[in-house]
Amino acid sequence: MKQIINSLLETDMYKLSMGQAIYHQFSDYKTTWTFKCRNTDVHFTAEMVEEIRNQIKLFCGLHFKEEELEYLNKIRWIKGSYVDFLRLWKPNFQDFTITDEAECGLAIEAAGTWLNTSMYEIPVLAIVNEVYFHMAYNYEELLQSFEEKLDEKIEWLESGKYHLSNFSEFGLRRRLSSEAQEMAVQKLSNAKFCDSTFVGTSNVYLAKKFGISPIGTMAHEWIMCVGQGNHKHNPSYSNWYALDFWVKEYGVLNGTALTDTITTDCFLRDFQLTYATLFSGVRHDSGDPKAWGDKMLAHYEELGINPKNKTLLFSDSLTFEKANALLNYFNGRCNVAFGIGTYISNDTCVPALNIVMKVTKCNGMDVAKISDDPGKGMCKNEEYIHYLQRCLDWRMANDK
Repeated sequence: MKQIINSLLETDMYKLSMGQAIYHQFSDYKTTWTFKCRNTDVHFTAEMVEEIRNQIKLFCGLHFKEEELEYLNKIRWIKGSYVDFLRLWKPNFQDFTITDEAECGLAIEAAGTWLNTSMYEIPVLAIVNEVYFHMAYNYEELLQSFEEKLDEKIEWLESGKYHLSNFSEFGLRRRLSSEAQEMAVQKLSNAKFCDSTFVGTSNVYLAKKFGISPIGTMAHEWIMCVGQGNHKHNPSYSNWYALDFWVKEYGVLNGTALTDTITTDCFLRDFQLTYATLFSGVRHDSGDPKAWGDKMLAHYEELGINPKNKTLLFSDSLTFEKANALLNYFNGRCNVAFGIGTYISNDTCVPALNIVMKVTKCNGMDVAKISDDPGKGMCKNEEYIHYLQRCLDWRMANDK
């Protein structure tokens, strides 16, 4: 296969947002990342595993080009010191262990500095997807199916069948292929919609190519590693530590907080007046979106903050139909935005892969996510999950 990842900009924007904060504040942290395929009926052949290994090697041969660094340097919240670091940075293939020793036939683990390993997640998942769909199916038929469905979706927005307010494309790690994602972003950028605005993509490379906004702030790894990587910290205060270090890095810039790493209810204990004022909004990624949104708006009102000045960003397995329903529900009560992934970047005549690559250790100790949806977490040590849950239970019952 031709090289899949051809630029280090081909990653999600939140990797660079977090990367800068990691570089300035946690450059000595070390993490382990583990790949998992959640599809029980999917098997990666030996040929697929070898191709994936080869593609990761090719990715590890890349470096940032000067024009790419100049582009990053123009982003308001990116600092020159981080751009200088990226000028020297490149992926390290020695950080990877890639074997067939998994039930699905593919095992990938990356271990090293957080600065390095954080940057591997998105390109690796994009590589795994593209290799799988090229080798398991007739790719040209899949691409034709993808384009037909994409054109239909665009027609729905142009005709006003669905209204999405502001929405962005978040599908790099789950995309059918680089060709498919570029097609989607280009067509969405050129279309004229009725009461919907395509505001950008998480793919920094495509944002640069098409002159649109790169979208993304933080992911669960930020809260997990900042809050649980220092073994002296009580992990039930992970959100407080994560928000505090984020504000130290960015102030009022680049502020959309992720709420569900150790449940939204626990998040709200730390998302008090200062942080709720500084952050422009919050992102939903698990649990009932309407119940979550009602809870967030009530919290803002309780703090004396006008919810109409804040944004609820929804990003959990969205379709246009779901997004339209959420906009109707919250319209007039706050700003509403959507980050839509697989539905845009990998909707074909066959099911998409449900694959993840999650941080499983930080500084030698297990880390875990306890989200608002059972089953979305990933941890190798059940005892640690029980410990984290006990910490959360104690805090929710005693720390009023």
